[in-house]
Amino acid sequence: MSDQTLSGASSSDMPIRRANWFARLIYRSEAARGFALLSPTLVFMLVALLVPFMILVVMSLWTAVGFDFDTTLTTNNYQQAAERPIYGALLTRSLWISGIATVVTVVVCYPMAYYVAFHVHRNKMLWLVFMTLPFWTSYLLRVFAWKVVLGYEGVINSALMTIGLIETPLEFLLYSKEAVIITLAHAWAAFAILPMYVSLEKIDKSLLEAATDLGDGPVMRFLRITLPLSLPGVISASLLIFIPTTGDYITPALLGGPDGAMIGNLIQKQFGPINNWPMGAALSIILMLVIAVICVVFILLTNFVRRRIS
Repeated sequence: MSDQTLSGASSSDMPIRRANWFARLIYRSEAARGFALLSPTLVFMLVALLVPFMILVVMSLWTAVGFDFDTTLTTNNYQQAAERPIYGALLTRSLWISGIATVVTVVVCYPMAYYVAFHVHRNKMLWLVFMTLPFWTSYLLRVFAWKVVLGYEGVINSALMTIGLIETPLEFLLYSKEAVIITLAHAWAAFAILPMYVSLEKIDKSLLEAATDLGDGPVMRFLRITLPLSLPGVISASLLIFIPTTGDYITPALLGGPDGAMIGNLIQKQFGPINNWPMGAALSIILMLVIAVICVVFILLTNFVRRRIS
């Protein structure tokens, strides 16, 4: 066989050798195997998230002219958002309502997750199914249900008037910030219970026994072991609730009234009746950036507190 033939055979084998080397590298490295499994999903998520985001960024630099758009790039929409007090007021109110709803949801759901993780020894999955059963219905139906409960002639007002505690219906129950907070806390409770339950379930029970042997009571045992080890679940639950509820517009539209309107309602109107898509896109970008900054600060603070507690 000639040298030219050997050279040709060697050149043709190079892609195969490189493929085999790459396959061996993936097989030997756990990180590489994990990335290879996740890469199709990551690529799809990046495309599905980045493409709409870039379209939104470009659109936010346009100008609405009647029913058409001037595609000349400008920052006028961001300047108007910074200059008009209504935008800042609605954004601040949205962050406040969402933050309160997040705290209420986590505080209410943590004991439920704790009880299932530490005190239920049989049929835990059944307990979780029962706790999430109300959330199998439509989100819109649950909002309407709270509208019935909190209404002027709803369940709460009717019960209080029947037993004689009040003479006229309580008007603040409906079409207020409180109504929005209550509804959001109930609507997103399942998203708080599950991550906190998973975090609590993973805690090694022998650590609690060791703390008891060393003289810690229930309160100190909770503060020194249970709470720090369950913080990842608390952080996940908080983010899962805070991020979507800040931009919610259905609940404020149905239960908030003038005092409970949020930035999501204004964004929806910009894309709807007002037909000012560039301004709606600019407000959406501002909302996403503010939420991102708050989430980063929140994660850094919770990690700092966790290190100090532990």
